Amino acid sequence: MRILYILLSVPILLSAQDMHFSMFSEMPVTLNPALSGVTYKQRSIVNYKNQWSSVGDKYETYGLSYEQTISHKRLKENYFSAYGTVYKDAAGNAKLNTLNPNIGMAYVQKINRNIKLSAGLQGGMYYRTINYDQLTWGEQFNGFSYDPNLPNGEQNLRNTSLTTYDIGSGINFNFVDNDNFSKSSKIRFDFGISAYHFGLAKNSFIQMDENLQTKYCAYLNGEINVPKSKNALLPSIIYVKQGPQTLYLLGSLFKIKLGDYSTYTGMKKTSSVSFGAYYRYNDAIIPSIIYQFDNYTLGLSYDVNVSNLTPVTNRKGGLEVMLRYNVLPGYGTNQGRTDTRSSY
Repeated sequence: MRILYILLSVPILLSAQDMHFSMFSEMPVTLNPALSGVTYKQRSIVNYKNQWSSVGDKYETYGLSYEQTISHKRLKENYFSAYGTVYKDAAGNAKLNTLNPNIGMAYVQKINRNIKLSAGLQGGMYYRTINYDQLTWGEQFNGFSYDPNLPNGEQNLRNTSLTTYDIGSGINFNFVDNDNFSKSSKIRFDFGISAYHFGLAKNSFIQMDENLQTKYCAYLNGEINVPKSKNALLPSIIYVKQGPQTLYLLGSLFKIKLGDYSTYTGMKKTSSVSFGAYYRYNDAIIPSIIYQFDNYTLGLSYDVNVSNLTPVTNRKGGLEVMLRYNVLPGYGTNQGRTDTRSSY
């Protein structure tokens, strides 16, 4: 089992990739800075993910984000959105900790009643630390058993922390097909592309000239109302590439609208429940459920491992929890509709 811990820890030590959440739509600016402010005037999201606890020291990821739109009469129906995020990641028995705060800005241009185009830019920093004492090495095998008192034979393990800076940007196309007499849209989707890192961030504790590889993202997320009902399908397709690593995720939720907003008295609140599953290619099946009541949303998902690690993990991947609070709906008729999609 100690050998397995090494296999899980050393690749992270030498070539760490980005932290990520399975519910991409509930940490949208990790997918594209241009998604900030497209849907809600103000939005706060907290995420927590716990994975790999069945095979050793667990991997935990925390996320916190806040978005705020900024309007001005000279901008008319167009506006800016500012946001801040903080991510923290604790990975494996090497205690590889990452702290990643970011600030960003998006500009949203309303083309017409149905279409918005937005562009976003973010900047931030990475602070990483590691503890080599918890790793085991081949040189510490005395011929009969593992001896932690033996030297590990590694000469380059001097750096235990690194700090570097980062930048990312993207564009997004938002479309909503609705009318002024309907409270819900018939179809809605976001399509966008983004890139993070641009080769700026240092990545290695050993080779200080090695940079974190640029991450490219493309996605299509939608909401399609079921005819003659208040229910909807919420399909998603996401593609992420970072160096040799590629991620494909596709799936859909089915949303059931439980209650309507009381326009005149405000006593009744909009509520809905969405459930379904996603498939992350060659890695995991992700059943998910999202419950929305008024401005509050709670989401749960679980990664059921189907990769080559299945014999070790026994299909136990990771639990993810999300809590969202959107303060107010946004500017324009197709922004921030709490009676439509339960995600962004």
